[in-house]
Amino acid sequence: MHHPEIAIVDPNTLTCIGLQAILKEIIPMATIRVFHSFGELVDDTPDMYAHYFISAQIYFERTSFFLPRKPKTIVLVNGDNQPQLSGVPTLDIYQDEKSLMKDILQLHEYGHQVRMQMKHPERKPAQEDRMGHELSAREIEVLILVTKGLINKEIADKLNISLTTVISHRKNITEKLGIKSVSGLTVYAVMNGYIEADRI
Repeated sequence: MHHPEIAIVDPNTLTCIGLQAILKEIIPMATIRVFHSFGELVDDTPDMYAHYFISAQIYFERTSFFLPRKPKTIVLVNGDNQPQLSGVPTLDIYQDEKSLMKDILQLHEYGHQVRMQMKHPERKPAQEDRMGHELSAREIEVLILVTKGLINKEIADKLNISLTTVISHRKNITEKLGIKSVSGLTVYAVMNGYIEADRI
């Protein structure tokens, strides 16, 4: 299974720690590296990252680096003080944790679709995302209901299957994907086109 690497580039230590904790919770399989300056990022291997979470100040100082990486770049902005950025995704870091998580999921989904369209312009994103999945049709149904917040009993009732069968499907999903948390399963479902982030 592919483990994405994510870079957070922001001089604010608290922003970095908080964002890193949230990203680890919703994308547990990712490796998240923190850089407090653009120089630290460049000294590393700057092109290996699936996403860059960048402070607005660093983005504006290094636009020539980030523009070619636009689908992978997310600019961190402060509430009402949002710069006007054309076509560059932004993340308002001055909001509650639940809203932050939802926005991160939507940005993840957007970036994934843009990259797939760049690689395979002849395919629709959903076709590309579903190729090579490891889950059965029933497991996908269970996964979608898990991401919508249903408990095992509710899933059993909705699909007209036994509680034991639901538990068995959930165990299989966890083993196949290597993801235990509901938030991690939600990210997987969004990234693979099984559910849209705004329907969670």
